[in-house]
Amino acid sequence: MKTHLFVVLTIAASSSPLCAGDWPQFRGPGSSGVSDETGLPAHWGPSTNIRWKTAIPGAAWSSPIVWGDRVFVTTAASDAEQEAPKKGLYFGGDRLRPRDATYRWELLALDGADGSIVWRRVAKQAKPTTPIHLKNSYASETPVTDGERIYAWFGAAGLFCYDFAGRLVWEKDLGTFATRLGWGTASSPALDGDRLFVLCDNEERSFLVALNKKTGQELWRVDRDEKSSWATPLVWKTDQRTELVTAATKRVRSYDPASGKLLWELSGMSVIACPTPVAGRDLLYVSSGYVLDTRRPLFAIRPGASGDITLADDASSNAGVVWRQKLGGPYNPSPLVYGDLVYVLYDRGFFACFDAASGKPVYDKQRIEPGAGGFTASPWAYDGKIFCLNEDGDTYVIQAGREFKLIGKNSLDEMCMASPAIAHGSLFLRGSQHLYCIRAMTAAAKPAP
Repeated sequence: MKTHLFVVLTIAASSSPLCAGDWPQFRGPGSSGVSDETGLPAHWGPSTNIRWKTAIPGAAWSSPIVWGDRVFVTTAASDAEQEAPKKGLYFGGDRLRPRDATYRWELLALDGADGSIVWRRVAKQAKPTTPIHLKNSYASETPVTDGERIYAWFGAAGLFCYDFAGRLVWEKDLGTFATRLGWGTASSPALDGDRLFVLCDNEERSFLVALNKKTGQELWRVDRDEKSSWATPLVWKTDQRTELVTAATKRVRSYDPASGKLLWELSGMSVIACPTPVAGRDLLYVSSGYVLDTRRPLFAIRPGASGDITLADDASSNAGVVWRQKLGGPYNPSPLVYGDLVYVLYDRGFFACFDAASGKPVYDKQRIEPGAGGFTASPWAYDGKIFCLNEDGDTYVIQAGREFKLIGKNSLDEMCMASPAIAHGSLFLRGSQHLYCIRAMTAAAKPAP
């Protein structure tokens, strides 16, 4: 008999409210990367606290999402042999032609208790029409769910809506566009009420679009004076209003989710924008930090801003910006707001902490461990600890607080670039070949076969 570890929701219900333990989108509720659950695992390894691991076909760096007793992941699978990704930061990963192989863009639903695949749907089968960077995948966008449907965006391969039984509800082709140096896409969709948002920044015609989540009908679209970017839009809810915030190379912009009206904008970003904005402590934190750029900012923005809130070169604050750290921004990982502090993980293996209210450094960049690098996944936090996963599959555990203190290291023998999901007492961590369910287990408990 299967022993369920999760609170089971009735999938057939017409409405499924968010439970405290669900993880419905990239970086979870509010896109924060923070869980307030207790009893979550602090230590794991190939033979420690692994409840189950399931082989996932294909190649993808999208994150898993969780609702009730279901875990959803996307992938892009091909029977042809493909060039393996190389770890770390480097030049030479550009691939200027689409891969010459037939791919299957898929959405999979897994049972959270034992990792078995409940259903598997092929959204599209075709040869890719766009190239991707060696370290990217054709399924890097994380799906999002409202508890009734799953919305999976595969860039040029299309946008697909499925119900929890795996039935296709609708699909939409938003176009095929060239990206910077053929790097491909990665920005994940976002939800607010009945609206689904997709950001499509590219080299040809950038736009942000809002769709009716039930039908796929376009509600509004705004053209953007931008080139390629990879950050996921953030739905920022404050006491004053709800905003849809996008981070890109030319400008950070905030829109009214109902109409697409521009609320405010901010320039001064790095030449490449990847980190997703994050909210906390009643402020919004946006950043970008391409490692070879002299501008690598981390901004804190107050609610209710309007118009152009760009800072003068010699200023650190204005009516819309609370503070700026000119060299505080990360390249790939998104910042983490935990308690009254902002933590920043840098790709090359450094870690820094800032006061969330003032922006003052609490401690400067600390080397996590000699030789450790290749951090692409965004950090996450629970139980007073911060977790930083690198591409070698090593997760470094850092004590939260005003003093840097490395307290642990957990290793899996698998390349990792996806940010995890945290739900119902478990950590769901995706590697290049498997999805792992990591759970603090008693001595008497045994992993599922």
